[in-house]
Amino acid sequence: MAQTPLRVGIAIVVHDDRYLVGVRPEGKSLAGYSEFPGGKCEPGESSEACTIRECVEETGLVVVTERLLMQHRHRYPHGELDLSFWLCRVSEGTSAVPQHGFRWVLLSEVLTLKFPEANAPLLRLLEQPNAPT
Repeated sequence: MAQTPLRVGIAIVVHDDRYLVGVRPEGKSLAGYSEFPGGKCEPGESSEACTIRECVEETGLVVVTERLLMQHRHRYPHGELDLSFWLCRVSEGTSAVPQHGFRWVLLSEVLTLKFPEANAPLLRLLEQPNAPT
């Protein structure tokens, strides 16, 4: 019997032409890889609501979603992920100073970082001349 893909919401937060990026901590799968804020959706939670919640939990930043950039399924040996990448902005009137090791980087740097394989389609999108900023 096929296992249901794990739903994941991911925030592609852009502020002043910079992208919010962190590094996966030791003890987590793919430790040391770069990551965008995000995580597993709770039962009954939309990927959009998950993205906003995870961004606050992981970075301390309150964001608003602008639009769904892409959805993509990726299979790892341990299971399949159903990823939803949301373009987000920092909510007006709130701090844009990230916490927990996240930082703002230019797109040119984002494209040089090592991300998990599941992020490859998004990174190809960001390489395009009309990448979201």
